[in-house]
Amino acid sequence: MNDLTQTPEMLIATLGARARSVATVIAQASDAQKADALRRAAQALRDQAPAILAANARDMDNAVANGLSSALLDRLKLDEGRIAAAAAGVEQVASLDNPLGSVIDKQVRPNGLELSRVRVPLGVIGIIYESRPNVTADAAALCLRAGNAVILRGGSEAKESNRAIHAAMVEGIVAAGLPAEAVQLIPTTDRAVVGALLKAAEFVDLIVPRGGKSLVARVQEEARVPVLAHLDGINHSYVDGAADPAMALTLVVNAKMRRTGICGATETVLIDRAFQQAPALVKALLDAQCEVRGDDAVRAMDGRVKPASDEDWDTEYLDAIVSVRLVDGVEEAIAHIAAHASHHTDAIITEDAARAEHFLNAVDSAIVMWNASTQFADGGEFGLGAEIGISTGRLHARGPVALEGLTTYKWIVRGTGQVRP
Repeated sequence: MNDLTQTPEMLIATLGARARSVATVIAQASDAQKADALRRAAQALRDQAPAILAANARDMDNAVANGLSSALLDRLKLDEGRIAAAAAGVEQVASLDNPLGSVIDKQVRPNGLELSRVRVPLGVIGIIYESRPNVTADAAALCLRAGNAVILRGGSEAKESNRAIHAAMVEGIVAAGLPAEAVQLIPTTDRAVVGALLKAAEFVDLIVPRGGKSLVARVQEEARVPVLAHLDGINHSYVDGAADPAMALTLVVNAKMRRTGICGATETVLIDRAFQQAPALVKALLDAQCEVRGDDAVRAMDGRVKPASDEDWDTEYLDAIVSVRLVDGVEEAIAHIAAHASHHTDAIITEDAARAEHFLNAVDSAIVMWNASTQFADGGEFGLGAEIGISTGRLHARGPVALEGLTTYKWIVRGTGQVRP
């Protein structure tokens, strides 16, 4: 039966069975073979760039006709530079240290048993994502290098681009002697297939959603498979009274305005009342064409500031909008973050090392920063190569999820004939 004629449940069962059947092959393949597959896939991306660009042009035409926003169009669009960057990212994953087989820890028990915890693949991973077709290459590369089979489900707006990129990745994988089923792309954009994938616990070991709030919320609500995700990126930059003024202005504007639509963008700026240059900082944001919504004290600094509502402190704008509030020092900043943050990324800007260390220890987020832009919340910037996404959970993996986050571990016990009394 053709894949496209199957019910969603039958289609996922077919893809899942294929993935499960090759997961052991991928797990046991040598690291050199997997790295070779990715290098070949990277070259295939370059070789097939004209076909990928033609496919992307069809997606862009459909997206414009369907009225997608400029931000979504930018995420969807590919050009020669972006394809080159995707290929370079795949090659970077091939060059990273292999996490598989690494010993996390080892001990010898009093009875002579030698116990060790060793990193192993998760098995089969399902990736559900929107807009960005480069995720097809990133996800395939990371999952394969970590020894996993993967089932990809891209957004309908990028279906032609995803198919072209997937074809190039599979070409490299097969050329290296690994099975094509190691990386499968769901061949339909039927939303019901997502629901079937989320319930396919027999075949899938982990689901990673990468997209907007509505997608992630649906995945977390419906999944019967463990989920690795973040829902919001409500990130804070706190400007302490001991902050260097020039550094604070540069960091805050970058953290908000470099790319407003990414999950690492700052959405709320907290300013210590002791910071004397607060009006200049607010002005810098406004002059950068950022809409500022502030409390009464902030509104008094500049007539262009709009009033902040209670909802603003809990909003991920993903746009050139920021909420700004004055606070009485680091403790009130920490309390505000505890009440309103999404545990993604929060930063302090200060020259007071003791105050910075207190902030870093007290704020319960996946990423905490000192004197750095929250825009650095990215696997590539952390030296992890590509990333599957940012996890704000507390179990398994946290922060940027790359190779190590796509592994688990098993206990290996070596004995010399011990029996338990």
